[in-house]
Amino acid sequence: MARPLSSSESWNSSLEFLRSLVCSEGCSPRNLSSLRSESPPAPPPFSLPLLVAVTTACVLLFVVGLVGNLLTMLVVFLFRELRSTTYLYLSSMALSDLFIFLLMPVDLYKLWKYQPWLLGDAVCKLSQFMSEGCTYSSILHITTLSMERYLAVCFPLRAKVLVTRGKVKLLIGLLWALALLSAGPVFALVGVELVNSSEPECRCTRYALSSGLLSAMMWVSSLYFLVPVCCLSVLYGLIGRKLWRRRDSCHRDRSHRQTVKMLAVIVLAFVLCWLPFHIGRTLFSMSEGTSEMYVVSQHLNLVSFVLFYLSAAINPILYNTMSARYRTAVCKLLGHHRRAPRGSRNSTPQWDSETNL
Repeated sequence: MARPLSSSESWNSSLEFLRSLVCSEGCSPRNLSSLRSESPPAPPPFSLPLLVAVTTACVLLFVVGLVGNLLTMLVVFLFRELRSTTYLYLSSMALSDLFIFLLMPVDLYKLWKYQPWLLGDAVCKLSQFMSEGCTYSSILHITTLSMERYLAVCFPLRAKVLVTRGKVKLLIGLLWALALLSAGPVFALVGVELVNSSEPECRCTRYALSSGLLSAMMWVSSLYFLVPVCCLSVLYGLIGRKLWRRRDSCHRDRSHRQTVKMLAVIVLAFVLCWLPFHIGRTLFSMSEGTSEMYVVSQHLNLVSFVLFYLSAAINPILYNTMSARYRTAVCKLLGHHRRAPRGSRNSTPQWDSETNL
């Protein structure tokens, strides 16, 4: 989230891309304006108490997200009952979120000290590429998993043939390949350049501004948000209608409802965490670049910075809250074995190991 300029073009130029637009000076109006003038005015940075508060929140999310996503990957790997196709997607999303948290120190470094950039051009490019690729990967996983739920609920016989562990593993590999391919232009989009021929900075490159590459990537990032949101709205509408029409609720339908309910909450959390960023960018791009809108957009960007890490940390919490099977596996992993009530062995519901939670 970089500082916006006084026009919509400058605002778009000041944004590096969807996820890694940290509230730093890395692509600030002062730096972008230096492409047009020698000594532009530099707006004041965020106050120290605000930076401390944001950093504290991010560190707490780092701990929660790192532990939660590691536990998710471990329980899926170690417990056979959690190797359903649904949990294969969720463990791959956990890997993506884990990479995002491992890149948090670089984002916090830019938040506090955007120049001089001392970590080198490779770290600048690779950190932005991985964060962008992981963001795209999470979006693709949520969308594909929701499509699988649609097949399982509305076309169960066809889903038995199409949705298998082997095919899902292959599909997950293709999703990662597509995400990283979409993030590929980042290597040309950012780099370390000298600002006013003095301070090196990790920022949007002059080539990205002059070639239109930045504008193209902004369209890509917007489509990666808007298209999945539209698809997910339609899919969950169709799933909800199908389940609502089934008056005689069998165990499989109850299991589907629980799975769909959890996935719908995950999607809702994703939308709520990303919506402020897109609203802030849209408002500023449609405005005249007034000082009031600058202040609003900057604080929206700071909120979006924290919400981004919240979106990467909240999924394991949702799994633990809404999936009894996940909670049981985590308790076993941590050594807290729950003794089943007497006579409950035969009353345990039989899960659909391929698709449900």
